[in-house]
Amino acid sequence: MKRLLKKKILVFISLIVIIVIIINSTNIKKIIYNNIYPKKYSYEVEKYAKEYSVDENLIYAVIKAESNFDKNAVSRKNAKGLMQLMYDTAVDIANTIGIEINEEKILEPDTNINIGTKYISILINKYNNIEVALAAYNAGSGNVDNWIANGVIQSDGSDIENIPFNETNNYVRKILRDYRIYCKK
Repeated sequence: MKRLLKKKILVFISLIVIIVIIINSTNIKKIIYNNIYPKKYSYEVEKYAKEYSVDENLIYAVIKAESNFDKNAVSRKNAKGLMQLMYDTAVDIANTIGIEINEEKILEPDTNINIGTKYISILINKYNNIEVALAAYNAGSGNVDNWIANGVIQSDGSDIENIPFNETNNYVRKILRDYRIYCKK
């Protein structure tokens, strides 16, 4: 009986070792990472990231967090598309870049990524800081401006962990984590 149990344990350990070796294989890791961190809509992301001087990896991280690359995503607050744009914000940004927008067009990947990337570039230029810009993308510039004015967070993003909205605090951390991962790909 003990001998049979020892054999079963050895087989189990051997299987675990084989699985670990396979997972640590570069190709398997790459396949897993590419499935978890895809770079879908690469034409649009690369085009608008270059046009608006934003790191394309940041845009991929935002899209992953916002919609997980679902072009038809609509939030409970009615944010739409890959980059989860609120309609009024999308209209304002669309006006600055000279494109027409409507409720249907906001879901089109090219339009959504164009407007979302432009919006992120505006926020990065306003705050001169990616962390603070991401907080504004999620919580709104008005909230972020108030947090900075009231000393809740610093304008340089050095204490971004003090963001008072849990959703926004977690959002910024998630985007930054995914951004670092995309940069390594």
